[in-house]
Amino acid sequence: MEHTGMEPTGIHSLQQRLHNRHIQLIALGGAIGTGLFLGSAGVLERAGPSMLLAYAFAGAMVFLIMRFLGEMLVETPVSSSFSYFADRYWGRFAGYFSGWNTVVLYVLVGMVELSAAGKFVQFWWPSVPGWLTAALGLLAITGLNLASVRAYGESEFWFAMVKVVAVLSMIGFGLWLLVAHHGSAGVGLSNLWSQGGFLPHGVSGLLMSLGLVAFAFGGIEMIGFAAAETRDPSRVIPKAINQIVYRVLLFYVASSLVLLSLYPWQGLLRQLQVGGGTYSSSPFALIFSVIGDHLAANLLNLVILSAALSVYNGIVYSTSRLFYGMARQGNAPAFFGVADRRGVPVRALGMVSAATAACVLLNYLIPRSVIEVLMSLVTASLLLLWGVIVFTHLHFRRAMREGGVRTGFPALFSPWSNYACLAFLGLVAAVLLAAPQTRATVLAIPVWVLAVWLAYLVRERLRRVPAVVGGGA
Repeated sequence: MEHTGMEPTGIHSLQQRLHNRHIQLIALGGAIGTGLFLGSAGVLERAGPSMLLAYAFAGAMVFLIMRFLGEMLVETPVSSSFSYFADRYWGRFAGYFSGWNTVVLYVLVGMVELSAAGKFVQFWWPSVPGWLTAALGLLAITGLNLASVRAYGESEFWFAMVKVVAVLSMIGFGLWLLVAHHGSAGVGLSNLWSQGGFLPHGVSGLLMSLGLVAFAFGGIEMIGFAAAETRDPSRVIPKAINQIVYRVLLFYVASSLVLLSLYPWQGLLRQLQVGGGTYSSSPFALIFSVIGDHLAANLLNLVILSAALSVYNGIVYSTSRLFYGMARQGNAPAFFGVADRRGVPVRALGMVSAATAACVLLNYLIPRSVIEVLMSLVTASLLLLWGVIVFTHLHFRRAMREGGVRTGFPALFSPWSNYACLAFLGLVAAVLLAAPQTRATVLAIPVWVLAVWLAYLVRERLRRVPAVVGGGA
């Protein structure tokens, strides 16, 4: 359970230094990163214009999952978030598995974002190796998070603000181009159906895009880790979560609609040289370059680069808080459950950065395919994470009913919405299983669960050894 009460001498805890504006932008910024700017190429390749439906459908499901998490967070704002709730309401192994799965998930996401940063730098300087960009980004963001909680909140606020303004500007500029070039060949809403139809690859193509779409929405749940450092969480968290639905759908659906209307999607794919999951750059930056506005393309690529670093910034923050909370629960070595005088869990943060540094080596060894490999691993872990949230919420609601507690931020349509979300997660898993390039990651899921289960059994046995020895003394 999350540690409360007086701290031992020399040990410090997290501090509530994040304000409403920080939480709002952290919640929003976590969803605007590589999944939107780079992963949209793969979604477009699989679904064509029906990517609009894929984003809308998956966005609605993820919003429901966030409402499940939000109801639990408002009742108990804790730094270890999913791990704490799973441990308390579902069982000790559920908490243990949730924590370690999320740590691995976010380390992998961090690797994706740093690797993507290298792609965006190569938009300007193709000769710069991806591993060098990843290394510099790793050092810069780690240093920023070591400063203080407030430094993280301020940096992420402005990172996210730049992303939001840029996407809105891109949508606005794209609409202006549509009006200015109205009637020109290859420009207009007709691109949605004139290039093989709205569903060029049928319903199967739409479904096959859901794996990448799920990856794109991963990161929204990072708000859960900021809850323990938020002032007035009962007011701030519901507001942030409720605004996700229209903000995210605006950014994903509206920006994709503008993208598709400005240039024939099949021609855009040829420009991107998409094939077998290899993406040369962001379709959002490339499209302005293709239509001749190089200033807009360069500015947007700069924003996209900052977006990748922003998400990695959030990953370092969230994973260090989770690992800190796990250590306080006893689900990770107690060595990592210590914060310094400024409220920064330095040891947990160092572990996260050291693990993520493996992406520098991967970018050196397999620079062409590193992002695709990592994205498939991330999506599989993400499904497990969201599944834990959905199941834990069902147990949470039962505990609240039995205790006669009326929660302050009830989830929508529960328990039926829980079952709908589980069906959605099962559908995405089936899609990943059907695709040859991602099948191995799904087949590895039971192996991963078994490995964590064995580690849990070993930890439980080791925990009982001192008690047995002591009892025999």
